[in-house]
Amino acid sequence: MTHVLSAVAWPYANGPRHIGHVAGFGVPSDVFSRYMRMAGHDVLMVSGTDEHGTPLLVAADHEGITPRELADKNNAVIVQDLVDLGLSYDLFTRTTTGNHYRVVQEMFTTVHRNGYMVEQTTLSAISPSTGRTLPDRYIEGTCPICGYADARGDQCDNCGNQLDPTDLKDPRSKINGETPEFVETQHFFLDLPALAGSLSEWLDEREASGTWRPNVIKFSRNILGEIRPRAMTRDIDWGIPIPLDGWRDQPKRLYVWFDAVIGYLSASIEWARRLGEPERWREWWNTDPDSGGEPLSYYFMGKDNIVFHSQIWPAELLAYDGRGDHGGSPGEYGTLQLPTEVVSSEFLTMESRQFSTSRGHVILVHDMSALFPGLGSTLTSVVVSAIVMLEVLGPAAAYFALVRAGETDETARR
Repeated sequence: MTHVLSAVAWPYANGPRHIGHVAGFGVPSDVFSRYMRMAGHDVLMVSGTDEHGTPLLVAADHEGITPRELADKNNAVIVQDLVDLGLSYDLFTRTTTGNHYRVVQEMFTTVHRNGYMVEQTTLSAISPSTGRTLPDRYIEGTCPICGYADARGDQCDNCGNQLDPTDLKDPRSKINGETPEFVETQHFFLDLPALAGSLSEWLDEREASGTWRPNVIKFSRNILGEIRPRAMTRDIDWGIPIPLDGWRDQPKRLYVWFDAVIGYLSASIEWARRLGEPERWREWWNTDPDSGGEPLSYYFMGKDNIVFHSQIWPAELLAYDGRGDHGGSPGEYGTLQLPTEVVSSEFLTMESRQFSTSRGHVILVHDMSALFPGLGSTLTSVVVSAIVMLEVLGPAAAYFALVRAGETDETARR
């Protein structure tokens, strides 16, 4: 028996999710987890709603309510959607819990103590009309590398290169189209270049395993070649405070993507505490010194989040463990395991176009569940049964399993 962590991307709580979202993180992770349980492995499947960051502030302002009120409302909607789909989480939690705050702050202070959080002066984008910081993804402009007109302030979706908002030509706010102002501010940066060697070694091992999808390993290799320090704090008053003297009372918070990926660890810790066995989470995160067995971890997400799972999260783990150019030692959580596999799907499309809530080109999970009651439990049971039959008895048995479940002959043959 192997301990298998099924780490499912955290849906953002600024609104209800559409079927494109769950096609990337929900259904694949659920089918995988059910199969691994049936194969005799000890699976821990965790996730939750991601509830920090400027996009949630913007959505809350639009509705005339507080960020916490909006997070509460959308958490309830998303949880119900996932229940309706029949997804088999061991724990689905939130990034606004006290437990998550404690785990994130422990990670930050240890990474800082090990020398991988460096303070730098940088330019921050401000909305002239509101005075509020604009997140990188809310700034668009022309990519300086390939000329794509709708590149974002963190990445160009056309050529895949990482960017800063100041790199863009003719930058504009995605919220109202105004030109942002750039002002000097102090922030903490994750020293990614000091972790590049360790990241490269890890990617070498993962590529040699032959299990990663080609699009994921290729993308991860490309961004490693252009690695640079990345800001892990923001000028914002909604989020997790920076746990250092002189910073706690400032209107700055930890970057939402620094804290969101730590949710996989904090959710595991919360699950163990709720179970009444507070140290049991370690079975999925630390190597067993007695048996020498290493737990396995599989991370499920859409393609737009690969960078955070194949670079930022592994870098945070390496920095926490002290496995970079600056050395260091782990904190109270011990040496944490790096991802075994980053599982990313291409975008689900409709009429050859990507799903987009803002453009109204979307089918919400709620609407799909209302049209097809019981869809979730039927879908996952059929797929898992077919996979098990395929694994154990071969293609013919998988075909008959689908037919018995009510699929047409044509669908079963596919």
